[in-house]
Amino acid sequence: MELKRVVVTGLGAITPVGNSVAQAWENLCNGVSGAGPITHFDASAFKTQFACEVKDFKPEEFGIDRKEGRKMDLYTQYAIAAATQAITDSGMDLETEDKNRIGVVFGVGIGGMHTFEEEAGNWAVNGATMGPKFSPFFIPKMIADICAGHISIKYGFHGPNYVTSSACASSSNALADAFNLIRLGKANVIVSGGAEAAIYPLGVGGFNAMHALSTRNDDPQGASRPFSASRDGFVMGEGAGCLILEEYEHAKARGAKIYAEMVGAGMSADAHHLTASHPEGLGAKLVMQNALEDAGMTPSDIDYINVHGTSTPVGDISEAKAIKDVFGEDAYKLNISSTKSMTGHLLGAAGAVEAMVCVLAIKNGIIPPTINHADDDQDENIDYNMNYTFNVAQKREVRAALSNTFGFGGHNACVIFKKYAE
Repeated sequence: MELKRVVVTGLGAITPVGNSVAQAWENLCNGVSGAGPITHFDASAFKTQFACEVKDFKPEEFGIDRKEGRKMDLYTQYAIAAATQAITDSGMDLETEDKNRIGVVFGVGIGGMHTFEEEAGNWAVNGATMGPKFSPFFIPKMIADICAGHISIKYGFHGPNYVTSSACASSSNALADAFNLIRLGKANVIVSGGAEAAIYPLGVGGFNAMHALSTRNDDPQGASRPFSASRDGFVMGEGAGCLILEEYEHAKARGAKIYAEMVGAGMSADAHHLTASHPEGLGAKLVMQNALEDAGMTPSDIDYINVHGTSTPVGDISEAKAIKDVFGEDAYKLNISSTKSMTGHLLGAAGAVEAMVCVLAIKNGIIPPTINHADDDQDENIDYNMNYTFNVAQKREVRAALSNTFGFGGHNACVIFKKYAE
């Protein structure tokens, strides 16, 4: 069968560097860090006391009233807010759309961690004396799939509706699924993205126990430093990103503005370790090759890679090696950047936010930087002849952009967007 074309017609974002697409993009291009001391809880006893939190989030601005908000974990509120922005941005007339042909596919790595923490804490403290008293909203607030359910309920979308969960690759997998559903003719529109809100004691404590987080408490804004020798772990982030993926003829018929075209997606497994990436980047290499093949592209067609680039000692080296292996001499013609240096690592939401960055890089001809690198902070295992777009944004035409995401368990997902042309 002939596969249908898929285009991006709307964007939404709730991030540590801005609660709108315009604000987040401006801050990313200006190299603004979203890191600071943790405010969601008292982190003074933790090895890591900082994170990239969302700031000044007001759920009522996105149609979530106080009563409804009490039924939602924060990650769900972020998802609804990003989806609301994206749907508005798309300009769809929902009064005339066939809602049976509009779906919601989101990616969530953890889900309602704060809700679980609160309910478990109440049981631990009061269970022996008060018996099993739990909120009737405990389960529907906690489960990872509920954000997609809430979005469909709010808008009456009856199309495919579910959540993908593959750790930090979750929302790239969601975008890949949405892409395939549309090009196979299963839906006209998919509201797709990712959300996460895990900056709470269990989240920070759990990652600290794994030695995964930076402990640079004296310099939060300088802590995420991908591809620098002094990197010491990732910085936790939170938020949500959303893209409206739409079948091309459907978008064209309604006169939609088109940001870019989604042309490929790849998936692979490291099959190596619970948490560490393969030291030779084998899974990362395979997922990029799969995405390029799916898109019908060669390495020379790609101008920008938004890398996974978490600022971990092993991960950054293996990804850089994989890029060299896949792209060969073309690796030196690319712009590469890790926007996690500014947003922190949004876990299950990372893929969606970073896909949005790729789309905007194509649209605006600007590559956001990888911040926090010093010339005297070079890792002998990294080839600095490759252009990591250190510290300052760079202007260039971006014909096509690729986004990498890799998750614990060896889950790898890669998505590719290109400049739209009729």
